[in-house]
Amino acid sequence: MPKMKTKSSAKKRFKVTGSGKIKRKHAFKSHILTKKSKKRKLALTHSTLVHDHDAANIKQQLRMK
Repeated sequence: MPKMKTKSSAKKRFKVTGSGKIKRKHAFKSHILTKKSKKRKLALTHSTLVHDHDAANIKQQLRMK
């Protein structure tokens, strides 16, 4: 039986922390930045954790247990 491949899209978008949680980046920071406030753009810069309800699905895509 061959190994299961990870989803390349998930591999590029998510990182796993040391404690097993999944980090993600915020969306809406790539273009059309002139109408967004400086405060909003700064908040979008920082990474955050994936919500618990989505974590199981992403772990499956990353082929984690």
